Amino acid sequence: MGNFWFARIVTTQDQLREIIKLVPSEYNGITLCSGALGARKDNDIVAMIHDFKNRIHFAHIRNVKLFDNGDFIETSHRTQDGSVPIDQIVKAYHDIGFDGYVRPDHGRHIWEEQCRPGYGLYDRALGIMYLWGGLWDAYNNYNGKDVQYVTNQLEFKK
Repeated sequence: MGNFWFARIVTTQDQLREIIKLVPSEYNGITLCSGALGARKDNDIVAMIHDFKNRIHFAHIRNVKLFDNGDFIETSHRTQDGSVPIDQIVKAYHDIGFDGYVRPDHGRHIWEEQCRPGYGLYDRALGIMYLWGGLWDAYNNYNGKDVQYVTNQLEFKK
């Protein structure tokens, strides 16, 4: 079972590949959600981005924290706050030259914001600034240098 007791239909790279094969057209694309796919420990989202690079039409980038019993919660977009390697995911999109739509999907309710559950505007705004204003810009500025991923704008991992 999935979040809010909804069953998940597509949860793996192989299932996504089968859907894409059904209609071999560039218009048959996917929305790749790092949170939904990241709810499974065995999914390699970075590999999926490279595998489906020409078929990802929309990217939902969000982080989740996984628990030993299989449950998860949404966290901030920062890599260290969850179980999904957001820094490596953004680098994978950067490396493939992704120019599609990106959404810092979902947001926590912070600063006493009143909003629909899961759609905190303030947290999504912080998310897009972390993803694009921090990580993406850092990869742009250090393009061509031997940087595997950025944990923050001042720390580079080799």
